[in-house]
Amino acid sequence: MAHFGQSDDYRRDELIRIIEHSVEKLTLAELEALCYIRNR
Repeated sequence: MAHFGQSDDYRRDELIRIIEHSVEKLTLAELEALCYIRNR
């Protein structure tokens, strides 16, 4: 998955965009479950 020649900052930004896109698709129940796990 790593791309040769890309800076760490660029790759980090790319991964954040992917994660943001995925989180936007989650249901309310799924988001609440993530918050619950995080705050345990």
